[in-house]
Amino acid sequence: MSGPELEFHRPDGPWLVPAGAGPGVEECLLAEAPESGRRTALVRWAPGTDTSAAGVARHEVWEEVYLVEGAMHDLTLDRTFTAGMYACRPPGMPHGPWTSPDGVTMLVITYA
Repeated sequence: MSGPELEFHRPDGPWLVPAGAGPGVEECLLAEAPESGRRTALVRWAPGTDTSAAGVARHEVWEEVYLVEGAMHDLTLDRTFTAGMYACRPPGMPHGPWTSPDGVTMLVITYA
């Protein structure tokens, strides 16, 4: 699995609303390899973001998430996860929905 060759730099790409995202969700794409399905992005949720309307999430790809700053609350588990915490989810694993009263920024990596 390969991706683009990028040396250390400060990401300066635009923050965009990802397809299918609810209100308050934006991402800055860091790297993408469409042929392999690999994608790395910074994702941020504005204070007050609530993904309840979307229900429980499941993906067809692996998803790794590292919380860079802030916190998010899993409504199904009734647990709050904070900066420095990490998740690795296999395809099909249910997670969420979430709220983030004060906002959160996370590094999200997905791959097949």
